[in-house]
Amino acid sequence: METAESAPFRIGSTVRALRCVLRRETGHEAESERTDSGERSTSEPVKLWFKESSAKNLRNRDFLAPNTVLATLYSDGQVPPAIMRRVLSLRGGGVLPLAGCDITTEGLRVTVDRCTAFRGVLCGINTYLRPASQRQGCVLINCPALHAKKDPPTPDTLTLGQLRTVLIADHLRAVLLRQGYSVSLCPALPEESDIISFLRILGIDWPAASVGWTSDEREEKMRNTLENCSYRETDGERGKRTSKGDDAGMTEEVRINLKRVMENVELQGYDPTLGTCTVQREALCHLAQLDRAMEDFPASTATVLHVTSCQDEFRQQQTAMLWRATSATATQRLVVCGPVKTPGTQMSAAQYLQLRRAQMKEASEVKYGEQVEGQTWEDIIRVMTCATVRFELLSTAHTSPVTLDVQREVGVSTKGPRGGVFVMYNCARLHTLFSSYEKGVQQGIYPEIPAGTELDFSSLKEEGEWLLLFNYLIPFSELLDQSGQTLELEGVGARVNLRTEQVCRFLVSLSKDFSSYYNRVHVLGEPLPHLFNQMFCRLLLLKALRELYHSALDSLNLPPIPQL
Repeated sequence: METAESAPFRIGSTVRALRCVLRRETGHEAESERTDSGERSTSEPVKLWFKESSAKNLRNRDFLAPNTVLATLYSDGQVPPAIMRRVLSLRGGGVLPLAGCDITTEGLRVTVDRCTAFRGVLCGINTYLRPASQRQGCVLINCPALHAKKDPPTPDTLTLGQLRTVLIADHLRAVLLRQGYSVSLCPALPEESDIISFLRILGIDWPAASVGWTSDEREEKMRNTLENCSYRETDGERGKRTSKGDDAGMTEEVRINLKRVMENVELQGYDPTLGTCTVQREALCHLAQLDRAMEDFPASTATVLHVTSCQDEFRQQQTAMLWRATSATATQRLVVCGPVKTPGTQMSAAQYLQLRRAQMKEASEVKYGEQVEGQTWEDIIRVMTCATVRFELLSTAHTSPVTLDVQREVGVSTKGPRGGVFVMYNCARLHTLFSSYEKGVQQGIYPEIPAGTELDFSSLKEEGEWLLLFNYLIPFSELLDQSGQTLELEGVGARVNLRTEQVCRFLVSLSKDFSSYYNRVHVLGEPLPHLFNQMFCRLLLLKALRELYHSALDSLNLPPIPQL
């Protein structure tokens, strides 16, 4: 069992402990202001500590409390010696081992005992590759773009904006599953349909329904519930029969007062103009799919995330309120996605994927020539195409628009410092490095890497090494934890921002810093005994980075590739 002393190092835990010291809080006082998840229940009026991240600042400090902050805490702006002693005495509870604390022209500077930090992280790396905490609960992720209108969607009818919502839904499922949630996707798509096959090409395992399954019975159930609910409008005009369109089979028009639904259950953040809604066949089909997907969930404790485009938000709010009118009690939140723009042209999801694949194949052929043949290369090009698509559509905050360059003459670079190709390339470099090392071991050139406890990590002095540990390996588990924290702690409004861009941005930033380090440092040196310790320390660091890459890519349903 994990004790306070053995708990993994956390940036958040360290910052909270440092904050408590500056504010002269006791442990009890600090705990009283936190929620069960460890976060403060009230926001800080000022940010007291800053974690450094740039290579320049990390040369002489890891955390900084600026002079402006110190002036608000102490009447003369001077930090009492007792406070500085308390900073250096901080231990356990996930707090990083601190080595120094002194006053500089910028403020109160704190440095970490890097050797101890390297040992602690690299000898227990598995705890840094999973979310910082495990949660319980059920989440249903609903993707309105995949619900049937007249017919199920196809790759040629799916817009780029809708494809973005599908990719976000898939990424959220992977991230929330890791945090301990039970997660399901909605709607179920027709088995062996074109859209299911298309999603599989993108690495998306979407639930399928058997060809013979229909929602007719559930639609009738939903219709009956809405006909008899207290929110139905009953004046004389509401009883007339419908006689045209897809609703010709419905015996009479059913209108639901959505405004009353919002008022009665005190729902916040919904469009006040929702008003009265006529129940259409399309909405009944949508509700039937939601009802089916919730069968295995305790509805009263489940959260439903509707991942929808901004163009469809109003319609989805209507559907959410209709579902509430049927007495559905699940908490419903909307993850609203900005549009995808392609200046100068219009393109379906199928055309976009086809274009990126052609560009990826052409770029590979330019670089590798005639060897780009066979199933291995087909698999590599498919994965790289998926990586390009996912990073293009997921690297921007989901609330913001995405603009794509889809001119056919624009190629896809295999080394440009951005996007999925660059990330996959650097991940493949790690595979190549360890293949070379293992070959050297087999040939008797290098010995096996000893246990981390036998190594002297003080040999890791290159500034890029600490940057990779401090900015990426240590914070990764907290990054994975953020969506669950948001679901638990954010208010009760209609919208929720789950920061779905963070993993992609994290990987691009990591790849830039790793590439800079790897181009500068020769890891596999001469096979001389006095050089082995440093080589082994570096190999352990890069082995941890390789596992981090694999873990992060897995949340995007992207397998690592051995070469590029």
